[in-house]
Amino acid sequence: MNEEENEYFDSEDTNPALSQVIERNIRTIIRLRLKAANKRNLQDRIADAVTSFSGHIVFVYVHIVWFGAWIVLNTGRIGVHPFDPFPYGLLTMVVSLEAIFLSTFVLISQNRLSEESEYRANLNLQIALLTEHEVTRVLQMLDAIPDKMGIDNDEDSELADLEMETKPEDVLTEIERLQQLALKRKKANKRNRRSRLG
Repeated sequence: MNEEENEYFDSEDTNPALSQVIERNIRTIIRLRLKAANKRNLQDRIADAVTSFSGHIVFVYVHIVWFGAWIVLNTGRIGVHPFDPFPYGLLTMVVSLEAIFLSTFVLISQNRLSEESEYRANLNLQIALLTEHEVTRVLQMLDAIPDKMGIDNDEDSELADLEMETKPEDVLTEIERLQQLALKRKKANKRNRRSRLG
């Protein structure tokens, strides 16, 4: 992003209904999106333009007019010699080629968007892990304050659980274990139903 765009975001008036942190975060997100858009090469821009156009109702209207005109021209009733008589083999070939190219452009755009989504997901994961670590540390510090001041501290088991550092690999392992357990139960329930019916 160039200096002009940076100055634009930095010089804009802020919204009094939002905090400065929210304003800064919104501007950062917009900067990141613009930066990602500027990094696209010519092929990505073409694929995005084709995908964008094909996703609008105008695309449907263009095809309705095109197919209608093609059919009318090839009936021979308006004084034009049919160049693609029924069953419209040339039209079928052209539409098939269009479908091939259109699906390729859509896949190119989806692949790029998938990469951007993965990048954002990684960023979100890093921020979530950092936040979890910070919150755990704050809870540990808050729990230590009464001890330092000589105040009886009510040992709350929930607080002790929250003070434990959460390891992502442990969470993922537990999710996988519970999913496998749910699948086994589902299969067992299906077998039980079949045996009752059979």
